[in-house]
Amino acid sequence: MLGQVGTFLAYASAKGRALVDRELYLPASWTEDRERCRDAGVPDEVPFATKTEHFKAMLNRAVEAGVPFAWVSADEAYGRSKSLRWWMEQRAVSHVMCVKTSDTVITRGMGERRVDDLVAGLPPQAWKRLSAGKGSHGERMYQWARIPIRIWWENGHGHWFLARRSLKDPTDLAYYVCYGPVATRLKDLVRVAGARWAVEECFQTAKGDCGLDHYQVRLYHAWHRHITLAMAALAALTAVRSHELSKGETTVA
Repeated sequence: MLGQVGTFLAYASAKGRALVDRELYLPASWTEDRERCRDAGVPDEVPFATKTEHFKAMLNRAVEAGVPFAWVSADEAYGRSKSLRWWMEQRAVSHVMCVKTSDTVITRGMGERRVDDLVAGLPPQAWKRLSAGKGSHGERMYQWARIPIRIWWENGHGHWFLARRSLKDPTDLAYYVCYGPVATRLKDLVRVAGARWAVEECFQTAKGDCGLDHYQVRLYHAWHRHITLAMAALAALTAVRSHELSKGETTVA
């Protein structure tokens, strides 16, 4: 059976969310065996690519296609890649990327510090109680803190380290490295970090309502056709839902 791991680019806004691009991850054990690839219909020109390379390719396509977006967010599988974050900075792509506890950042004093060490030194007043957006059980409230990092802020953009702390368990922390316009507020970064919940919800909807993961294929093109049809179905449902909600808002007004 063809590899089951796909990498997706999702779009979330106040009006809805949808999957806008996809790539099939083929491990080196596949791409190094071109006969096996040919049996599965994988074109000879398809090389091995990491998930980070897939991320870059899809984001680049979105930019070139004029997809309107303000921020990019991703989990630590992508956020831990400093080369990826640098690549986005060179293209002025604002982002809030989750990183690991052991990741390091360059401080305003030009020193390199682990992100958990930075958090440990924060005074109580540095933490602000803010909502990361509505969840299935109401507002998702956490304590948040941010620290400016890096000396060189260029072209009207700045760098921050963002930390999220559970209200119930102070040891439950998440960390983010951020880049965006210098006027960006703490609540703006919190909103972007919280948008990943909407993306996860998007995947669940695509799987449950559109059969995104209901496939068992042996051919490269068959996988892409199935995934593309599921994505198109999700986009159609999102458009219909947005239209119906807008009609309801007009009626209330």
